[in-house]
Amino acid sequence: MLHRHSLGRNGLLAGLLLLTLSSGAPAEEGLAGEIKAAIGRPEYKGARWGILVVDVATGTPVYELNADQLFAPASVTKVYSCAAALVALGADHAFETPVYRRGRLAKGKLAGDLVLVAQGDLTLGGRTGPAGKMAFKDHDHIYATATGTETALTDTDPLAGLKSLARQVKAAGVLSVGGDVLIDDRLFERSRGSGSGPDVVTPIVVNDNVIDVTVSPAAKAGARATSQLRPQTDFVQIDVQVETVAKGERLFVSTERVGPQRYVVRGQVPVGAAPVVRICAVDDPAGFARALFIDALRREGVAVKASGLRPPTAELPESASYARLTRVATFKSPPLAEALKVTLKVSHNLYASTLPLLLGVKSGKRTMREGMRLQGKVLADLGVDVRGISLESGAGGGNGDRVSPRVTVQLLRALTKRADFAVFKAALPVLGVDGTLAKAVGKSSPALGKVVGKTGTYGDHDLLNGRLHLRAKALAGTMTTAKGKELAYCIFVNDVRGGSSVREGKALGQLCEIVQQHAP
Repeated sequence: MLHRHSLGRNGLLAGLLLLTLSSGAPAEEGLAGEIKAAIGRPEYKGARWGILVVDVATGTPVYELNADQLFAPASVTKVYSCAAALVALGADHAFETPVYRRGRLAKGKLAGDLVLVAQGDLTLGGRTGPAGKMAFKDHDHIYATATGTETALTDTDPLAGLKSLARQVKAAGVLSVGGDVLIDDRLFERSRGSGSGPDVVTPIVVNDNVIDVTVSPAAKAGARATSQLRPQTDFVQIDVQVETVAKGERLFVSTERVGPQRYVVRGQVPVGAAPVVRICAVDDPAGFARALFIDALRREGVAVKASGLRPPTAELPESASYARLTRVATFKSPPLAEALKVTLKVSHNLYASTLPLLLGVKSGKRTMREGMRLQGKVLADLGVDVRGISLESGAGGGNGDRVSPRVTVQLLRALTKRADFAVFKAALPVLGVDGTLAKAVGKSSPALGKVVGKTGTYGDHDLLNGRLHLRAKALAGTMTTAKGKELAYCIFVNDVRGGSSVREGKALGQLCEIVQQHAP
C-alpha cells in the first residue's frame, strides 16, 4: 500500500480546454461544462468523482456531483483530525516535557535515576527555528523512502529538545548519574498509524522517530558515495554502500530493514546528482530517545553510568509519585498551531495519527479507539454529521475511512464560523505556493495563492498490470474566486486505473482553476 502526497507538474488548464474543443463534441457552457470536460477524459473511465462547491456564507451550492456518496478520502482525513484537535486543545496549547530526578543528590552526584516523562510533544524542538516557528519542506523527509521524490531536510536541530533538557539537568546541579536514565512513555497506549513513513505512535517523538540518511555522489564514477546520518547514534545500525555511477545513469537508493534498528542501504547515484535522502524508522522510539538523551547529557558534561545500548535496569516510578519527585528540567513546545501547520502543509501521517490519542489524554483516555470516539464527539458538537461518515484513522488510508463531499464541506463551513479559523486556514497548503500544493499549478495560474486545501493520495499496487491503482485522490478547502466570493469545496476521485499521483494532482489543481475562474 502506498499513501503519497506529492503533486504533479504536467498539464495546464489550457490543455483541458484544447481537449474539449478538439473532441468534436459540442461543449457545455459555463462552470458545469468546464468541469464535465475535465473529469470526462478517457483516463477517468471507470473512476468515480464526488464534488461539492458551496458559498461559504450561505451554503448555497455552486456545483455538485455525487456529493452525498461516500469516498475514500486519503489524507483529507487530516482535516477532521486537525480540526478536532484545534477545537478541543486550542491553538495555543503547548506540550511540556519534564525530567525528574529520583534519589539523593549530593555534591553533583545523583545516587539514583533521571526520568524523562513523554507528554506527546510531536517534534520535541526538532523543527523549531530561531523565531519559534516550526519549519517544513514541501517534500517532507518522512516520504523520502516511500516515494523516492526529491526531499530536503529542514535546517533545524532534531535534538534541540533533548539538548535543552540536558543543559537544564546540569544547571540543576546534576553532574553525574549513578543510576539509570529512563523514558516514561505511558501517556497513552502504543498504536500504529496509517500511511507512508514512520507509523509507531507513541508519546515520545525525536526526529519523527527516524534516522535520515543523506547520500551524495563522489566526484568520479566508480567511487563510493558519501553518506551522512542524522541524528548520529549507535542505537541504530545502518550499513550504507552506495556506488557513484556515470552522469545520466539511473539513480536508485533502497533501504532494507534487516532487524530491529538495523538497516542496509544500497544503490547508485550518478555523478553530479543532488544529495538523496532516505529514512530508517526505529522500532523502539523510547529506546531511541533514551540513547540520544544519554548522549546529550554526556556532551553537556554530565557523567552517565547507564548505556543507551543496554535495556534500562530500573523500573519506572508510579505515575502518582512524580508529585513527590524533584523536577530538574522542562521543555516547552511551540503552540499547537505550529504543529498543525506542519501536519497539514506536508501531510504528516505520524502527527495526524497521534492527534486522536492526544484528545483522549485530555479526557483521561489512553487508546486509539477512545480517542477516535472523542474526536467524533468534538466534530458532532461542531454540527458535523458524523453518523453519515466513517473514520478509523487520524491520518487517512484506513480501510474504514469513508467520507462524503457534503459532510467534508459541512465541516469546513463550521470552521469558517470560528474565531480560530484563521489558524486553520493558515495551516493549509496554498495552491501553487507551498506544501503539497506547491506544484499543482504553474506560477502563471490565475488561481495562484487564491486557493487553500488539504490534499490526499492513496494508491495500491496493481501487480497484474504492473501499474498503480489510484484508490483515492482528494482535495478540500476554501478559495476566493475571481469575482471575490468565498467558496468551500471538496473534490474526490476514486479508483483511477493506472493513475498517477502526479497526473491526478495536477488535474485537481486544474479543477480548482476552473472553479476559481468560472464560479458565478
